[in-house]
Amino acid sequence: MARFKTQLVHGVAIEDNNTGAINPPIYNSSTYAFESVDSVPRWDYARSGNPTREFLEQQIAQLEHGVRGFAFASGLAAIHAVLSLFDPGNRIIVGDNIYGGTYSQINEFFTRWGLQFDAVDTRDLDAVEAAFERAASDGVSVKAVYFETLTNPLLKVNDDAALADIAHRHNAIAIVDNTFVTPYLQKPLDYGVDIVLHSATKYLAGHSDVVAGLAVARTEELANRIYFAQNRLGGVLPPAECDAVRRGIQTLALRMDRQQQNALAIANFLERHPLVAAVHYPGLPSNEDYHLALRELQGCGGVLSFEVRKGVNPADILDNLHVFRLAVSLGAVESLAEFPASMTHFEVPREERLKLGITDELIRLAVGIEDVFDLTEDLKQALDIAERVAAPSRRQETARVKVTVNA
Repeated sequence: MARFKTQLVHGVAIEDNNTGAINPPIYNSSTYAFESVDSVPRWDYARSGNPTREFLEQQIAQLEHGVRGFAFASGLAAIHAVLSLFDPGNRIIVGDNIYGGTYSQINEFFTRWGLQFDAVDTRDLDAVEAAFERAASDGVSVKAVYFETLTNPLLKVNDDAALADIAHRHNAIAIVDNTFVTPYLQKPLDYGVDIVLHSATKYLAGHSDVVAGLAVARTEELANRIYFAQNRLGGVLPPAECDAVRRGIQTLALRMDRQQQNALAIANFLERHPLVAAVHYPGLPSNEDYHLALRELQGCGGVLSFEVRKGVNPADILDNLHVFRLAVSLGAVESLAEFPASMTHFEVPREERLKLGITDELIRLAVGIEDVFDLTEDLKQALDIAERVAAPSRRQETARVKVTVNA
């Protein structure tokens, strides 16, 4: 059996043609001919199945060690399809620090259809157990625990194995968004998780040129239900986009190796900088989740965040970066920087955001494959500008303090 990096390049052959083509063709046909009225063709209508999409779906299932994979038009479309498996009145325990788009979908869409959500710190296993107990006392059935392997944007590490175990002991399933990690760094199904989700827009495609989502099921029963949702809701990934994700997957290991190397170097640089109050990256030995990351992950990815000291305006850094581009998203070959408070997490009310630790001083970096010296120099010059801008106000504050004391 081929090893992981070989699987990235070759995928799983679907035996769709005999031309000898090295790359699977892009099938743009919306419909397929029946040999006869009584025949049951492998593909009949592109929403229900497409050879190009099937190649990608089989490949992600192979990489994640799942039974079947599913390709969607976006990460949120994949999440929508998976959450549609549940019935009105069902309760889902959800991590309290999740992607802003997921937060919005849960609170502004699915609650209207009768699903119940209990947001807890999924890193606190006692809190998760307590959430099951609350549901039992309310006479409500908890059907799933939903969380992210690495939370966005604070990069906190969830214990996939422990959360899956708790869910199964309570006859629920575990669903994880593995976007920040990818199957290269962790295969959650091997830890007992039941459904894995990806925004394939990010690391898997890797070039900021396609929007896509993927889901993988651990069992045939769940796979059949996800397929029903995919086929009936219709948010499928078109063939050309499927091929773009496939091409991105071929270089996943090469890209992520460089991104992780760069991210760790930048995290170390920021941890030593006098304007930085905190760095959030589990690959740092000083991080509280460092040992859990060592136990469950093969690496910590290329995303990190940091908080500047009070009195320093994050905008003075973000607006003066030149190699880093000011943009949302992550996982691509180019480095991006963003301000979670007003960009990726604008849907989360400020009071709730601050409770989660997403402060007004927080900056998130998605580190690319550029030369690490160019990246650190870019951050240094932007931090220098922010320091110069902040210096007069700090001197004014010091003067006011002296006047008050003297008075």
